[in-house]
Amino acid sequence: MTGLPGQSSRFRESLADVHAPALGTWVKIPAMEIMELVALAGFDFAVIDLEHSPITLESAYQLIGTALYLGVAPLVRVPGTDAGVVQRMLDAGAEGIMMPHVDTVEQARAAVSLVRFPPLGSRGVGATSRAGAWGALPRADYLRYGQQEVVLIAQIESAVAVRNAGAIAAVEGVDALLVGAADLSVSEGRTESDPAVAALIAMTVEQARAAGVPVGNAGGSTVESVRAAVDAGFRFTTMSNDASLFGAAAKAAVDAARTVTYELEGP
Repeated sequence: MTGLPGQSSRFRESLADVHAPALGTWVKIPAMEIMELVALAGFDFAVIDLEHSPITLESAYQLIGTALYLGVAPLVRVPGTDAGVVQRMLDAGAEGIMMPHVDTVEQARAAVSLVRFPPLGSRGVGATSRAGAWGALPRADYLRYGQQEVVLIAQIESAVAVRNAGAIAAVEGVDALLVGAADLSVSEGRTESDPAVAALIAMTVEQARAAGVPVGNAGGSTVESVRAAVDAGFRFTTMSNDASLFGAAAKAAVDAARTVTYELEGP
């Protein structure tokens, strides 16, 4: 179990382990039990997906609270630069915001403005929310946490974004990049396994490293996929998602059960 929000970022702590990647998964099912299972599995972080799921703000609020209580770093992928959504997710105690389709420095700065307090950004002060321990957290600690501990992850999902990745990573207030290989490959009319897409990904990793910013990916749930992520230079990886993990486990169970047959006795 953990203490109040506003202390330290579990996501940043997981990135500090230089010997192993930080492991997370996407959460797309709006049920607190899912986050409990994610925590029991031992993930370092969970990305609550508001871009590609039916999760509402209220459901996300509950998922964030469950994650904080159980010691999993709750990050939220928002649908876009909607100040109201970002503000409410941060007030709910999210340890970070993942912003999709950040193609330019200007878009990165716009994202920073939503996530950071003045003078770096324009986030409103809501210290009587969960993020401020309902007013119990000293104002200075609440502001420090928002500026120094909350993470902003910019998703790189196009060739334009790849070309600008180094400059995006260098924007003050951007803490990490995440390569969206699916959108990147589709935007180029190629498959994710295409060498040209692999080259774009490698360019992104190289630029992030040069900027001193960690970069992650949306990966698979096997040892091989995590090893590939590490070998590619990713510091954190999202291993599949809750729905796919459940679906794969359910199918494996049924497939195994289908191998059982009755042993007939006699003629």
